[in-house]
Formats: sequence, structure tokens, C-alpha cells
Amino acid sequence: MEEKIKELVEAVAAKLYLLRRKAATILLCVIAVWVAYHVVFGANETMVYAHKREEHRALTTEIQDLKEENDQLVRHVDALKNDPRTIEKEAREQLRYARPGEVIYTLPQPPRKPSTFTAEKR
Repeated sequence: MEEKIKELVEAVAAKLYLLRRKAATILLCVIAVWVAYHVVFGANETMVYAHKREEHRALTTEIQDLKEENDQLVRHVDALKNDPRTIEKEAREQLRYARPGEVIYTLPQPPRKPSTFTAEKR
């Protein structure tokens, strides 16, 4: 009788062991699916990450372009302060200055389109 009880206890223990393994496997699968879901669709999902990387790339390009434009403007300001030919060129173009004996021809500007904006009365 004792042997039957012992065999029964061992059989129950073996079934409990298999049941615990299955439960642990299912639990780990559920956790893995939950983590994968949050990686793909969560607050910091991969789509948001890719968008932020693209935005960073665009901003870096814009910063580089602005730095180049700034360097060009600094060189132009320096030329306006120190280079007589640049000063003369700007005076001729913007102020319509001419040397004695020169004639300046200006072309008429194209007419501006009338504004379609109208104010509303309240």
C-alpha cells in the first residue's frame, strides 16, 4: 500500500512538474509578446524612433546650410568693410551710383498683383 501511495505521489509530482514548465513557458511567451508589442507600438515605438532619426538628419543638414550661409555673409560683410571694389559694386547696384560719364539704364519693374485680402467689419 505504501508503494502505491509512493507511486501515486511521484506521478502527481511529475504531472505538477510538467504543468509548471508549461505554465512558465506560456508566461514567458506572453511576456515576450507584450514586450514586442510595446517595442513596436508603445510610446517610444520604432516608427517614432525612425521619424526622430529623419528629423535629426534634416535638422543637421539645415544647421550645416545655415553655417555655410553665415560664413558667406561674414565674408561679404568683411569685404564691404575692407574691399573698395565690393563697396563700389554695392553702391552701383543698390544706390544707382555711376561714374562721371556713365549712363545707367533701369528696366521697369513688373506690376504687383493687387492684394485679395479684405478686412472684415465687426
